[in-house]
Amino acid sequence: MPAAAPIPAEELRAAVAPVRAWLAGDAEQPPRAVLGAAVKTTARWLAQQVPGRSVELRVPPHVAVQLVPGPRHTRGTPPNVVETDAATWLRLATGELPWDDAVAQGRVSASGNRADLSAHLPLVPLLR
Repeated sequence: MPAAAPIPAEELRAAVAPVRAWLAGDAEQPPRAVLGAAVKTTARWLAQQVPGRSVELRVPPHVAVQLVPGPRHTRGTPPNVVETDAATWLRLATGELPWDDAVAQGRVSASGNRADLSAHLPLVPLLR
């Protein structure tokens, strides 16, 4: 299977633009396809910036990606898992929610000694 083409920063910003008003509380939730595109694009962009297979980032039902250098898992539940919902993930990616706050509020489940993504969030091209 060929590697996916890199996601340019412009494509990242374009995928997130339609959900920003919703994230700010100024609009209703966008259609599932629009929300899914924003979640998938941001997660995959992060995975290309921090390549590896030691952490699995899950944003159900939209995407699961592996990232962060280190020991690779091959079967079963990985030892380092980050899981959250779409709104929380997008708020983390855009800088509207700090990592430590999301974890403290129970909005992010981060298990394993490599599961701290705070050094990689927010995604720089999404900062205003």
